[in-house]
Amino acid sequence: SERIVFELDPLGTARVHNGGAIHFGPDGKLFIATGDNARARNSEEFTTVLGKILRINADGSIPSDNPFVSTTTGKNQAIWALGLRNPYTFTFQRGTTRMFINDVGAQTWEEINDGIAGSNYGWPATEGPTSDPRFRAPLHAYTHGTTPDTGCAITGGAFYNPLTPQFPADYVGDYFFADYCNGWIRKLDPANGNSVVGFAQGAWAPVDLALGPDGALYFLTRGVPSGRVFRIAYTGSQAPAIGTQPASQTVSIGASATFSVVASGSPPLGYQWQRNGVNIPGATSTSYTLASAQTADNGARFRAVVTNGFGSATSNEAVLTVTSNRPPTATITAPAAGTLYRGGETIAVSGTGTDPEDGTLAGARFTWRVDFHHATHIHPHVPATSGRTTGSFTIPTTGHTESDVWYRIHLTVTDSGGLSSSTFRDINPRTVQITLATNPTGLQLLLDGQPVTTPLSFTGVVGIQRSLEAVSPQTANGTTWQFQSWSNGGARAQTIPTPATNTTYTATYASTAPPPFSANVDFQPASAPTVSGYVVDSGAVYGLRANGQTYGWNADNSAAAYDRNSPRSPDQRFDTLLMMQRFSNPNASWEIAVPNGSYRVHIVAGDAASTGGAYRIAAEGVLTVNGTPSGTTRWLEGTQTVSVGDGRLTISNGTGASGNKVCFLEIVRVG
Repeated sequence: SERIVFELDPLGTARVHNGGAIHFGPDGKLFIATGDNARARNSEEFTTVLGKILRINADGSIPSDNPFVSTTTGKNQAIWALGLRNPYTFTFQRGTTRMFINDVGAQTWEEINDGIAGSNYGWPATEGPTSDPRFRAPLHAYTHGTTPDTGCAITGGAFYNPLTPQFPADYVGDYFFADYCNGWIRKLDPANGNSVVGFAQGAWAPVDLALGPDGALYFLTRGVPSGRVFRIAYTGSQAPAIGTQPASQTVSIGASATFSVVASGSPPLGYQWQRNGVNIPGATSTSYTLASAQTADNGARFRAVVTNGFGSATSNEAVLTVTSNRPPTATITAPAAGTLYRGGETIAVSGTGTDPEDGTLAGARFTWRVDFHHATHIHPHVPATSGRTTGSFTIPTTGHTESDVWYRIHLTVTDSGGLSSSTFRDINPRTVQITLATNPTGLQLLLDGQPVTTPLSFTGVVGIQRSLEAVSPQTANGTTWQFQSWSNGGARAQTIPTPATNTTYTATYASTAPPPFSANVDFQPASAPTVSGYVVDSGAVYGLRANGQTYGWNADNSAAAYDRNSPRSPDQRFDTLLMMQRFSNPNASWEIAVPNGSYRVHIVAGDAASTGGAYRIAAEGVLTVNGTPSGTTRWLEGTQTVSVGDGRLTISNGTGASGNKVCFLEIVRVG
């Protein structure tokens, strides 16, 4: 019986980036890895479970302690971590809560990430090592390439913490991980600064690693010729062991036959092939080829004896069958050689099979298969399909956006005697040059969710969908820019099919002037009532205030602050003041940090309780308040436009001043 406990989001037309790993964690919860399904923005959105690590209860309900329960709804409450592209596998370390996530990257980096609740691993905004505080950087990342320490798809991982270790003690706690493209297994040591060393080569197309109850390391491979499970064990000084036995074969008279063996053991290994139990002179490599099989070779038995300094191992015997039946010939007639494809196109295939004995072979003797090639690795596209001489398949419009891709169409025909022959035909993409630009140049755009700086040119496959997004607003060189339009008339965030001709897409921006700097300051004792729209100055020395502004006096002037509480005051602003020539600070000056530029400064001076003195107050050395108070004119004010070049606007005593008292001032940038 079957019970559905949790429904993931429906996938798009892309057949890639699906993640797929699923394991129970040490807390008893079920963890699920999902890829972005070739839509990069999925990874950062809380409205989809794609591009995430999910965590649910065994019955499908949502744990109440999931990190985003209070900020999401429905099944999205299962999100445990985000910002992943294609977390193909993950694993927990036995006896701990530690989790490592293997995230398959785009065109540059592969990542091992420390699985921690609530983490954002940054895709598509960043990939590989990062110092961006918004994201959790990978514990280890390696680049794409063909060397023993590079690859293109991290596909398997396992901590070496078996109940009964079989490897040496210094392996315990290490993390093994594999690369699908380059076929290696490497080892990361968490206890030694996450240092990484090589472990094994020649692991063709590994997709998963696991520890067995025997303490050995097992790895699963897929693809051509067939998927297999391999075991890596430690025996110290190891006698040879046969890993892959030679296979029996049937060939036609005059055809060649090759037998191969794979063995392990302490090097160096020696090989000796035998025919019917007798050594074959010179047959001392991992394979043996009989160049031209004859009737006399029918029934011959071939095996390999592998030796080293610690012993020997003899493979199973492979039997050669030689037949007068001749193999058929497979021919692909469509698509024609040199055919170019575009995204969304349907490709018709057809072929013929002819056999010297059977003549023209019927469709029942045909097997078709289509593989999608990307750089150095392969994705199955159409599985092996038998029973027809013609067919078709459709090129997706989503998925891989790179241009180093092609499809390989395989045809195998088999005659009534069981002999087969195969052929293939490659079809390559129709490509164009795409340029992304901004006006003004040098601004950022998002291409398939990843940030790029313009101008940028790249090669694209015609018909493949690409997402373009104009980042808005954004700041460059001190100016804020707001998106206005795309040259193709599209929305700010749009999905386009790659056009058939070279095309430039330009996003036009307009500068958005920041609001002018302004500040209203009320000079008053700290205990006085505050005025809405005004910041308070109570005589403190120049410095950063809690309100975010930086201002103050050349020396402590708090003893010169007064609140008159007088009915004469028009409002609270006029009722408070700070003396600028008090005996404790006879030449006080006040400053505020501002951007360099021109400012209109309005200053009000006065005292509800006194009419003595001669007010002379300057802004940036420009006399702004100038007059003598009286019984009928207790407050004087003035306005000047001044220029600031040192980042501070200064209010000071003017020449001839006596008894200066400042009540409040208002500053606004005008240029």
